[in-house]
Amino acid sequence: MNEPKGLFPATPATSRNAGIGPFKRLVLRGATMIDGTGAPPSGPYDIVVENGRITELKLVGAPLKAINPKIRPSPGDHEIDCHGKFVTPGLIDCHSHVGTPYHSMSGVVPPADYIYKLWLAHGVTTVREMGSMNGLSYMMQQREAAERNEIAAPRMVLHSYFPAVNERIKTIFTPDQAREWVRKIKARGVDGIKFFGAPPAIMQAALEEAKEQGLKTGCHHAQMAVTQVNALTSARWGLTSSEHYYGIPEALFENRVVQNFPTDYNYGDEYFRFSVSGQMFAQAASPGSRKWNDVLHEFLELGHTFVPTFNIYDANRDLMRARRADWHGDYSWKSVWRYFQPQRGGHGAYWYRWSVANEIEWKRNYQIWMQFVNDYKNLGGRVCAGSDSGFIYQIYGFGLIRELELLQEAGFHPLEVLRSATSQGAELLGIEDDTGSIDVGKRADLLVHDFNPLEDFKLMYGTGAVRLNDDTGKVEWHRSLRYTIRAGLIYDTHELLEQVKQMVNESWQEDNADRPPRR
Repeated sequence: MNEPKGLFPATPATSRNAGIGPFKRLVLRGATMIDGTGAPPSGPYDIVVENGRITELKLVGAPLKAINPKIRPSPGDHEIDCHGKFVTPGLIDCHSHVGTPYHSMSGVVPPADYIYKLWLAHGVTTVREMGSMNGLSYMMQQREAAERNEIAAPRMVLHSYFPAVNERIKTIFTPDQAREWVRKIKARGVDGIKFFGAPPAIMQAALEEAKEQGLKTGCHHAQMAVTQVNALTSARWGLTSSEHYYGIPEALFENRVVQNFPTDYNYGDEYFRFSVSGQMFAQAASPGSRKWNDVLHEFLELGHTFVPTFNIYDANRDLMRARRADWHGDYSWKSVWRYFQPQRGGHGAYWYRWSVANEIEWKRNYQIWMQFVNDYKNLGGRVCAGSDSGFIYQIYGFGLIRELELLQEAGFHPLEVLRSATSQGAELLGIEDDTGSIDVGKRADLLVHDFNPLEDFKLMYGTGAVRLNDDTGKVEWHRSLRYTIRAGLIYDTHELLEQVKQMVNESWQEDNADRPPRR
């Protein structure tokens, strides 16, 4: 095979071969609405969309009662029959990547079109691109093409990587350089900044300047920098959100400053990086302790947001489950699947010595981590859904639905889960006046479901959930999501999934010896 060597970005999307509209007047008839604010389902509603925005929400009757046609809004240029169906806001993935150049270690990277369609097929209408690793000019062009409906893609909110850590690109060495960089990146038109950490004076300067410039900020507190700046320290300096869980246990340490690293630890060995990370919460303050509560309340007072991305480390708890997920055979691009396999030098490909002991440590780590996140939510703190897919056996779209499951496991009511993935995500991104909930004046970022997703988030997977038909005695796969509507543009999710399947099949044509089994 003639496959590339080195790192290459995803081929950008250049055209759109899916979706209809947007229509001058679109009407969704008879929907049971779940508006994304945490309010329970209600309906039936007729939802009127004009030129991509919601212009009327008309309650047209009561459940199980015939609707009087005289009280309904006038016809639209296009209508969707939503009687017996559910309508929710589109999902917001608050931690996403349009691919990763790392995948080129294992072959041809998937095109952006593959990623966008998987997102749309799972109801994702907005993404926060955390790092813009394909290049800022690349991502800004794709963002504008999506807004013009030239490509089939969600809305993109772009965060640019802050180059100040040694293990990645480093071009900033002083606080003055940090401030100047922030001003320049603001002038280029980014929405925010993605940090992996930095020396304290540099990070504080950058965060203060970002706040002055009106830029949002998020940080993956990398282990090589977190002893200097943990999540609470950066929150005090104005950091908008903490990504994953790094930096939180360090803020909860009572009798140590540095994690109890083994003496043979090497951060460059991905097995050490991820196995030892599963031990951190066990070394921190106990849930419910004074330190635990003090830290929670300080984060709350600072207005900080957590984007836990539980799903991206899910394989650490049960590698076999993640590796054998129903969707890999049909929806995992060849180089992505091969990149997931054990290999030295591949980020998140550390399975060459993963053990039962590692999984037990991670299960315990999740118990404490989930309690911290749930406690924060219960205090009134903002927790948002993000997937970080493209690593560790997590595929785009599917990863975010798994995140919904895991938020529920953490103790969130399904309505709280949906709220985290919609209205609270919009608040984090600063676009809550435009999207994130169903209300008059907002963009028509809407999902039409055949089944109530609150009953089982597994129904939102592209592969669906297993059900037994008692009349036939046969197993069926039920999917809830029928249409994804982004700013009034209607996507048939079945059509998108079929297009993705075709792309994936083509990626495996030359060599499918190690392709995972298809369902």
